[in-house]
Amino acid sequence: MGEVVKWECVVQGIIETQYVEALEILLQGLCGVNKERLRVHEICLKSGPNLGFVASEVRLLCDLEQSEPTWTVKHVGGALRGAGVEQISVLVRSMVESKASKNVLRLFYALGYKLDHELLRVGITFHFQRGAQITVTVSSVNKMLKLHATDEAVPVTPGIQLVEVTAPATSENYNEVVAAVSSFCEYLAPLLHLSKPGVSTGVVPTAAAAAASLMSDGGGTTL
Repeated sequence: MGEVVKWECVVQGIIETQYVEALEILLQGLCGVNKERLRVHEICLKSGPNLGFVASEVRLLCDLEQSEPTWTVKHVGGALRGAGVEQISVLVRSMVESKASKNVLRLFYALGYKLDHELLRVGITFHFQRGAQITVTVSSVNKMLKLHATDEAVPVTPGIQLVEVTAPATSENYNEVVAAVSSFCEYLAPLLHLSKPGVSTGVVPTAAAAAASLMSDGGGTTL
């Protein structure tokens, strides 16, 4: 597996499904790139007692949009610490990501990991450059009724979609990346509020009016 260790800046928010089309229009105008379809089977594994005293969690991501499904191993580490870091509205955390073969699940089971939960994320994603390499993902989070049965997945929160904005960073340039992410998020504020993962902000009261405006003009403004 080719391992890549990096930092990433991330914020999350939620939006009602009825406003997702308006968000797509806004993102298209802001980014100037076409959306990509997203369909990812995510398996969360936790370490067994034979792997030491420190609990470990890894996520196996299978990209189902590819003609031949591809696997990625992802481990999300702790948040960057230091003067001023905890006060900013964007989470800066370490992350290890590796490409893997289709046998990766069997490997982790052999190492003593146990299945904690699995999800199916279905939606769209935008990749673009705007002061940083920013990725915006808008997806419905679904749970499986049977083990690995992605075709039978049902929404965890019907009518609500998760929006995530991420950008890679280093311990040297994270200030610039945080600024780029924060600046970009301001453009989305009429439709949704984005904050650090785990901080619940709910839907914004201006979403209906903002969506109506975007739908009427077709998102013709490119910033």
